[in-house]
Amino acid sequence: MTIRAVAFDLDYTLAVPERDRQTLLDEASAAVDGPSLSRESYLDAHRRNLTNRTREPIFDDLLTDRETDASAGALADTYREAITDALVPVAGAEELVRSLREEYRVGLLTDGPVCAQQAKLDALGWNDLFDAVVITGDLAAGKPDDRAFRAELDALGTTADETIYVGDSAELDIAGARAAGLRAIHVLDNGESSPAADATIERDALAERLPAVVAGFN
Repeated sequence: MTIRAVAFDLDYTLAVPERDRQTLLDEASAAVDGPSLSRESYLDAHRRNLTNRTREPIFDDLLTDRETDASAGALADTYREAITDALVPVAGAEELVRSLREEYRVGLLTDGPVCAQQAKLDALGWNDLFDAVVITGDLAAGKPDDRAFRAELDALGTTADETIYVGDSAELDIAGARAAGLRAIHVLDNGESSPAADATIERDALAERLPAVVAGFN
């Protein structure tokens, strides 16, 4: 089947924070007199709260049973600002998407609350960059659930065997996409590649190598 579309993950695939996420979380919590929170506990709470408009339910979860005067809403707002201020595009990412759009439909499927992920797109100036954007906060389930990938296919107007998904997470992106019937390209940052991936590309070579890899599937 001819490839008609390429869909991307956002975080750590097309854009990365210039500063460590644990540091950003520490600073955001301290700014609202909140407790110390680990990145691991945040990610656990994030996975339990993918289908929301804001990060407030994530921080509600994290602050439960803790002695603190910090509000989940204030912490969510402060952390969102810290993340968006620190976010930068991967080298050549915007030019890559624009180039791919000359031949393919190009989409974005990103996990997280709507306001948080939309703020990232606003900060990057990418609101009109893609043919279709799906944020799992608008859905009944996030990645790796196949309902998230089906929503992206519906938005792109393509079938699974016509679509390639590009992402950095072996579990959420690669295993999820393959289970939903899409081909999957694993974006690596000196990490171990997923055996389920159809191809792998180091993140710093993504803009240079991806077009040829995609063309190789046709």
